[in-house]
Order: sequence, then structure tokens, then C-alpha cells
Amino acid sequence: MAMTMTQKILASHAGLESVTAGQLIEANLDLTLANDITGPVAIREMEKAGFDKVFDRNKVALVMDHFAPNKDIKSAEQCLTCRNFAGKHEVVNFFDVGQMGIEHALLPEKGLVGPGELIIGADSHTCTYGALGAFSTGVGSTDLAAGMATGKAWFKVPSAIKFNLIGSLPKYVSGKDVILHIIGKIGVDGALYRSMEFTGEGVASLSMDDRFTICNMAIEAGAKNGIFPVDEKTMEYIEGRVNRPVIRYEADPDAVYDETYDIDLSALRPTVACPHLPENTKTIDELGKIEIQQAVIGSCTNGRIQDMREAAAILKGKKVKKNVRTIVIPATQEIYLQCIREGLAEIFVEAGAILSTPTCGPCLGGHMGILAHGERAISTTNRNFVGRMGHVSSEIYLASPAVAAASAITGYITDPADVAE
Repeated sequence: MAMTMTQKILASHAGLESVTAGQLIEANLDLTLANDITGPVAIREMEKAGFDKVFDRNKVALVMDHFAPNKDIKSAEQCLTCRNFAGKHEVVNFFDVGQMGIEHALLPEKGLVGPGELIIGADSHTCTYGALGAFSTGVGSTDLAAGMATGKAWFKVPSAIKFNLIGSLPKYVSGKDVILHIIGKIGVDGALYRSMEFTGEGVASLSMDDRFTICNMAIEAGAKNGIFPVDEKTMEYIEGRVNRPVIRYEADPDAVYDETYDIDLSALRPTVACPHLPENTKTIDELGKIEIQQAVIGSCTNGRIQDMREAAAILKGKKVKKNVRTIVIPATQEIYLQCIREGLAEIFVEAGAILSTPTCGPCLGGHMGILAHGERAISTTNRNFVGRMGHVSSEIYLASPAVAAASAITGYITDPADVAE
């Protein structure tokens, strides 16, 4: 029976020859993930159910990234719960302040996720790892508790949508613009509980960081997961990181898709999602003059080294606009070090931005960038819901690092080409 890439991974992990869309299965897990918000809930549920050990101390990851470094007593208690649990169960992949990073950038960097694997995480953006040809998806903390204890989870096999990518991206257009364009096209529920499978000759032109960004926001279209084929770039990325055998799954030529969309990468323009949904997209040419008070460059969507380089290229030798608070957050300690070694940190600080330790803080309105009444932010994060980054009257415009950096300079949402030298 013909299967999509996602269906092949699920079938393999369920010990089945084939699966079909809608089928309920129980599958073996390669990794479970929680953070300092969702981890304590899962830990309490696991203990309440009577489990006294994790299924594999090497296959449980706990990342302190949302309210870390801790902003208050409650967040400190959350991290303490995770810290004590990791110590009790000798969890190998526990990442605390000094070693942590934003989880969905950190796990690929550390080689904890790889092609053909099955990963669940108590965070909706766990779908990021589809960039490596893995099946990864977000689950609730109760499901995660069961996964940490048993190494298994149940799934309803998703049907799929194919996105056939052609051409290559123009200058100042990146993976963020690709996924915002797609979400604007199909809507925030356009892929509800379906797999978004990206194929076509245009895939080869996308960097791994572009692919991570695209898969990261699959959930913003309601998708169960996003996934890319495993190619030379994928294998080059995992070399020296993933120290175990991996399986490269490919969709069958006659696999069934609910819908197929052709996306011409060369025709895309810088794209912005206006308040208060990621589907409310406009190209930079359609926006008009929208003033901002804050720019955030970072997050699990756009805090990787390519994002840092793109922002620095725009900001180099320039100053951010007075009264535009510009916050740059490298997603991991390693990326932070790369920013220092490549001189990007100096560019950011000299431009008038601040450079933060890795944290999810501003993305979820937690800390390090809360918006006041009526303020607007341009942000490289993934959600712009009402009150997401602060006051319910504030507004968030989602964009690429290049657009965010250009906007920080002018004080209004700006085409990067208009400020670049």
C-alpha cells in the first residue's frame, strides 16, 4: 500500500507493514521532550500514575528555556521540579542555565533528533524536527508523562498535503517568508491534523535553517507535523552530530495526498503576518507605513545562525531607531558563541540592540520583552495572538530576521532592500 513519508515512519515505529490515514496505532518513541513549563505537569502526572522510572534515561530531554534564567519564584520552582526529577532518574539530556538553549534549536544541534525518528514533545513547535526527515509532533503533558514512562504513544495516522517547491528564493526572502506565504494561502486550520510534506526541486535550494523555520510553523496551519525529504544537506547537517544509524524514508511515487500546492520560491516577496493570526499575511509591498516600538529577533523559529547573520548584515554600520527596543536572542549557547566569534555580537550592540542569553521569554509574553498598552512589535517569533507578547491591546507583526532588522532601523515595518547598502 502506497504511503507518504510520515506514514512510513509511523508504520515502522508501530511494527506494521503499512498504515492508512485515520488508523489508530501505538508507536515506539525515539525521544520525549519537555520544558520548564510543561515538564513539571508531566512529572506530576507520571508520579500520580505510579510510575517510578523513565523508560530510557537517554531518551528523555528536559530543557529549561521558557522562563529561564528564572524571572520569579514560581518559575524557579518549576525548574527545581525538573532539576530534581532529572537527578533522581539520571536523565542524561537535562539542559539548565549555561548549557540550555531554546529547545527546538538545541535538540537538532546536539544530535538528539535525526532522520526517520519519532519524537514527541510537550510543546506545540516540536514539529520543527521534520526538517531532518523525522516525524515529530507536540502532545499534551499527560501524553508526555505516558511517553516518558513507557516509551510509547498512540497516534491517529494523518493524511497529507503536498507542497511542491520550485525555483529558489530571491535576496532578502527566507524560509520564514515561505511558511508565512503558505499559511496565508491555506489558513490557520488549512492543514488541520494533516502532515505538510514539502517536496520538489526547490527543496535543494533551501538551507537547513530555512527548513527548520518552515517545519516549526507547520502547527500554525493546524498541521500534525511538517516534513522534508532527507537529502545531501540533511546528511551534511547531521554528520558529527547524530552518532547512530538513521533511516531515510521516502514517500511512495503513488502516495495519496488530499491536496497539492505548487509554490514558486522565486516569486515570493518578504511577507508579514498582521495581528492577530499568522494567516493575516501581506507582502511588504501591501502593508503601508506601520510604526513599531519593539523588534525581536530570535525564538525557536528564527534564532539560528543564518537568522543572526541576516539580521547583522542589515544592521551593520547602522543604528536602530530611537525608542525602538531591539532584542536579539541567539537560540543556543553555541549560536551565541558564533555571534561573538563572527563579530555579529559587536554589530548588534553597536547598533543599539541588546543581546540576550537563549530564552523563549518574549515570544510567549513571559519576560525579556513584554509589550505595554497599544505598543506594536515586529517579531521573528511564530504567534501573534491577542495578548501573546503582553497587553491585550498590543500588536505583533510576524516577519523574517531581515525585515525585523530593517524595521528596527527605520521605526516602521520596512523592506530590507530599502535600507541595505
